[in-house]
Amino acid sequence: MISRQEALNLINKYIRKKENIGISLAVEAVLRTLAKRFGEDEDLWGLTGLLHNIDYEYTVEEQQKRGILSAQILDGLLPEEGINAIKANNYFNTDYLPETSLDKALISAEAATCLIVATLKASYTKNIDDIDVKLLFENFKDTSFAPSCNRNRIKLCNDIEIVVEDFLGLGLNAIQKIQNSLKNELF
Repeated sequence: MISRQEALNLINKYIRKKENIGISLAVEAVLRTLAKRFGEDEDLWGLTGLLHNIDYEYTVEEQQKRGILSAQILDGLLPEEGINAIKANNYFNTDYLPETSLDKALISAEAATCLIVATLKASYTKNIDDIDVKLLFENFKDTSFAPSCNRNRIKLCNDIEIVVEDFLGLGLNAIQKIQNSLKNELF
């Protein structure tokens, strides 16, 4: 398995938009927190989150290739479990259905990160410390808020035995812990 530094080098090679890099770093933080909670391999889960969108900017017009291209790029660099989770993250456009806890955690984490970032961008202060779980959950329930953040993908957290409100709190806390490294990407 590649190191985190090697993964960051790949991110910088394949992802140009700072916001997309920030999302990748945020999803990594959420997955590392989940791995720790479940006693899973934090590096595998974290790197899967970090690398999950490595092909995003190349597949915007061809969604059916998203995840498949990542798998080709990451072949031999990330264990099969991580590559399969990345492919399953685009299950609605591919034949890779989410089966494992990592698959479901990645899908939920990416969608929750979308909601957290949208909430942050809509906030007056643009300070992630001013965001709380109550506000996130209200925004989750308000489907007119950030409609591109798929609530059903967030709800997949129920399959890994975490209720939505707790999952949003876990995600928020994970991202708050790395906010200094995200200053240039998200805030």
